[in-house]
Amino acid sequence: QVQLVESGGGLVQAGGSLRLSCTASGRTFSSYAMGWFRQAPGKEREFVAAITAITWSDFSTYYADSVKGRFTISRDNAKNTVYLQMDSLKPEDTAVYYCAADRQVSRRVGSYDYWGQGTQVTVSS
Repeated sequence: QVQLVESGGGLVQAGGSLRLSCTASGRTFSSYAMGWFRQAPGKEREFVAAITAITWSDFSTYYADSVKGRFTISRDNAKNTVYLQMDSLKPEDTAVYYCAADRQVSRRVGSYDYWGQGTQVTVSS
């Protein structure tokens, strides 16, 4: 089982930056792919970014077209933490951001077994 807790959300002006963190409990964090999703009021939860479980040789990252070039996902297995660095933020990025974990990387909400409670990101202007 995996328990996830997000942090780092807040209020920022357009063009600013935030770094979200998601810390997991458990001993098998490195075996899980991790994803970031977001949900604005009245809208469906949507994919933002994902990263595969790290192997000795390689890993892969994936991004929604709307955030490519602005957001960066990374992970630190020693800290059981995945990050989402968000730069050049836009008002349309305003949403509750959730991290999720699953054995296989995916862009689909329904593919993830474990979810955090979410952290609010609000971009003004």
